[in-house]
Amino acid sequence: MELLMFGVAKDIVGQSSFRFDEGDIIPKSVSELKDKLKATFPEFKKLSSLAVAVNNEYAEENEVLKEGDEIAIIPPVSGG
Repeated sequence: MELLMFGVAKDIVGQSSFRFDEGDIIPKSVSELKDKLKATFPEFKKLSSLAVAVNNEYAEENEVLKEGDEIAIIPPVSGG
């Protein structure tokens, strides 16, 4: 499962994409994915929110993830 990182998420991970290791337990839902990211990269816990897009659509917490899904991690964005 490959994750595309944007904004500060890219800074936290240190690269624009991330793939869980083959031996890792793959998250089954968006909620599990967020928990796994926070466990793997504790800096994610500091973010006020974190959006996840699955196959170019914003996903709800209970959305089921499948192998081959395109997943984007989108942190909060500020601007003016």
